[in-house]
Amino acid sequence: MTATVRVVLVDDQALLRAGIGTILSAHPGIEVVGEAGTGTQALEVVRATRPDVVCMDVQMPDMDGLEATRRIVADADLLAAVVVLTTFNREDYLVEALHAGAVGYLLKTSRPEQLTEAVLSAAAGEGLLSPEVTRAVIARAVADRRPARPAPRPVVPLTEREQEVLTLIARGLNNDEIAAELFVSRATVKTHVSNVLAKLALRDRVQAVVYAHEHGLTG
Repeated sequence: MTATVRVVLVDDQALLRAGIGTILSAHPGIEVVGEAGTGTQALEVVRATRPDVVCMDVQMPDMDGLEATRRIVADADLLAAVVVLTTFNREDYLVEALHAGAVGYLLKTSRPEQLTEAVLSAAAGEGLLSPEVTRAVIARAVADRRPARPAPRPVVPLTEREQEVLTLIARGLNNDEIAAELFVSRATVKTHVSNVLAKLALRDRVQAVVYAHEHGLTG
């Protein structure tokens, strides 16, 4: 993560791109470095600008945001984290985006500060799920991947505090909220989250949420 988070905006509506850009540019640590109106254009702009984060719409002409997300995440030369923004609270879009590798999921009705937080979290490798869709997305993801018999609770070398952190991640809490819940610093929470991901061999906190629900580690 660089000192300034560089962002590319992808949406087929220019007015929405302008509004999102205004919100993000108001933060001193965020710079909008490119825009695109289709998935194909998004790939070109991302390859040209090498941003830290891509804010990706779903429904677009030419190539939709889900396919564009898959291609960006699959490209080893690109290190951009993708935050999906959608107008529609549709589980199928959000679950497919999760499997495509997006690390953030927000509705366009989210508050400006939620959007800013999602971008900063994505750049820091933390990811963020919109509270409005967290339960629906995880329930669907777990249902799609659930085996015929429930997976046994695994024997995992997590400390008691790390298990508490995993439980709170599964409830959709961000690092600041977890810190307030456990009465510890944000830096301490980040350390616990990193340890949980490493011990469970998970890519990010989104995978941690699904893992926790699949294995009954939600408290």
